[in-house]
Amino acid sequence: MKKTLENRLTYLYTGELFSIITFIPTSYLINYAFPNLHLYSLYSFWISFILLEFLLLQGTIYWYVKFKGFRNGNNPTTPIKVVRQLHNLKTVNLIIIVITIIVFAFDLIRFYPSLPIGGLIVAFLIYVFAILEFINYFYIQLSYNISSIENLLRNRKLKTSCMNKDFNRIKKL
Repeated sequence: MKKTLENRLTYLYTGELFSIITFIPTSYLINYAFPNLHLYSLYSFWISFILLEFLLLQGTIYWYVKFKGFRNGNNPTTPIKVVRQLHNLKTVNLIIIVITIIVFAFDLIRFYPSLPIGGLIVAFLIYVFAILEFINYFYIQLSYNISSIENLLRNRKLKTSCMNKDFNRIKKL
């Protein structure tokens, strides 16, 4: 059981870190291969991309702290200091999410009438992905494996995210 949990936590933090690292050259390659998208000239792309990377970094740190706590003391409970910092970042994330909508509007005005529709669509998809990551980390678990899906179908209820459970834990203190 210990090894299974340790492997799961390792998988989670390394997966998030891998995503952070690979998305950077991927964005460059897409911008290079499809210059007509004008990705790097869209402020909405940059803010959406930075929001996604920032969220993935928070997830990486969260899962790594849980991993280290489990490995060092056999306790995957997240330290209160880290939970409070992540709770503060939740507010920062919400502010960036709202600002991103304004930046999309700015890009629409700035490029009108020759809108780079393809680039705006890519930026919007990154934005949606970032919002889904935000929900997955801070509210409701959105990613499930087979056994979790069976449990989901049986109980007909989405699981609260681990981070949200930690937030509730510190509210009780």
